[in-house]
Amino acid sequence: MEEQYLANYPYRNKPYAHQKAYLERFWRKPLAALFADMGTGKSYMLINNLAMLYDNGEVNAALIVAPKGVYRNWIDAEIPKHMPAHVLYRAALWTPSPRKAEKAALDSVFEVTEDLKILVMNVEAFSTDKGKQFAHRFVLSHTVMMVVDESTTIKTHTAARTKNILKVGRLARFRRIMTGSPVTKTPMDLFSQCNFLSSDCLGTDSFYAFQSRFAVVIERRLASHAFKQVVGFQRLNELQMLVSRFSFRVTKEECLDLPEKVFVRRDVELTDEQQAAYNQMKVMALAQFSTGTVSTVNALTQLMRLHQIVCGFVKLDDGQIQELPNNRIQELLNTIEETSGKVIIWATYRHDIEAIQLALQKAYGMDSVGVYYGDTKLDERQRVIEQFQDPGSSMRFFVGNPQTGGYGITLTAANVVIYYSNSFDLEKRLQSEDRAHRIGQTNKVTYIDLIAPKTVDEKIVKALRDKINIATQVLGEEIKQWLI
Repeated sequence: MEEQYLANYPYRNKPYAHQKAYLERFWRKPLAALFADMGTGKSYMLINNLAMLYDNGEVNAALIVAPKGVYRNWIDAEIPKHMPAHVLYRAALWTPSPRKAEKAALDSVFEVTEDLKILVMNVEAFSTDKGKQFAHRFVLSHTVMMVVDESTTIKTHTAARTKNILKVGRLARFRRIMTGSPVTKTPMDLFSQCNFLSSDCLGTDSFYAFQSRFAVVIERRLASHAFKQVVGFQRLNELQMLVSRFSFRVTKEECLDLPEKVFVRRDVELTDEQQAAYNQMKVMALAQFSTGTVSTVNALTQLMRLHQIVCGFVKLDDGQIQELPNNRIQELLNTIEETSGKVIIWATYRHDIEAIQLALQKAYGMDSVGVYYGDTKLDERQRVIEQFQDPGSSMRFFVGNPQTGGYGITLTAANVVIYYSNSFDLEKRLQSEDRAHRIGQTNKVTYIDLIAPKTVDEKIVKALRDKINIATQVLGEEIKQWLI
């Protein structure tokens, strides 16, 4: 009966084998952990799971909690793309200070109607009373599936947002967590993620009891103070067995029917300082372009200046770099937490490459990063390639400029490629994509673009994805469309 139901289900898009396997096992379960590599379609599995529960009268609403880089994408892309066509729904994005249209959307998810209600909230909202209270009201008003996307954001059991999410989650009939890599540093990361699903799915709802069972803890003294320190882990087979009862794990290597290339978007919100600088530069550029004919060089220069602001810096007339407060490096680190294995990171500007190198060395160690750009000496370039390709090397990250490293070299040790910033050159983009996707690559490759919404950043990536060479598209009146 169940198999027949799933076989005949009116999906909007046919599921891959691993997606079907998840739904067969978990669609009706009250709790589930979806541990799937980035690019394997976690959102597809979740949305169809939600639709099935709605069709069967098990839920009438969903609360999706996601980090800044992806929460808007649920509303803009994932739900419209994957929700079965027969499911009528209304979706709203939480914002603490909604405009008129946003407030109307938020009010609409409390209306008494037959359609499915979906509320998407940023995980940071649960650090505030306003966000916590709104989520609490929503869950009390409906029969809910609650989802934590990229659930490592609640791995810290003492954090206020973790406590608040767990408290709201207890009121949901169905609960799901989703992440590519549930353990980012230690097995202790699992506790609060799994505790969100159920207080007893790991055998205890006490972090210290959990730590005592699965970690090796010793007492140290510093002067007159004593403290406990984790020096190792134990009974990991037992922990793995506990987690396997309610989790579904899939890697890209196992997904034989996935497309060869999978593209993913991560949003990066501009800071107030960036937004002010961007608006000022845009006004100046539009004023300049309104005076007459615009050369290609001048047009690209103006776009580049706007793009640099989006990336977090301004290059002054004397060549000095003025940094702007920005979220881009943090979003890169958040993205990496969702990956496993080696990663290629492409960036257009030297300032970006140096900032990325410093951030990764601080987070993962001095030997974890190799850089490959104009300032890299020839013998160092060869060393970086060899170490990155060596599976036994501690070098996990290749950080490069597509103009220097995008041609001719082989980087098949990675199946994740992150574009921290894109150039305007289509050929450089295509060539840099193929450093990982070439002979010797045994896995599917996931390409992740960091994008600041409603800026030139978004238009650059769209043009490159549409195989448009930007240098030929920014003349005359068309330049204004790039800036508006």
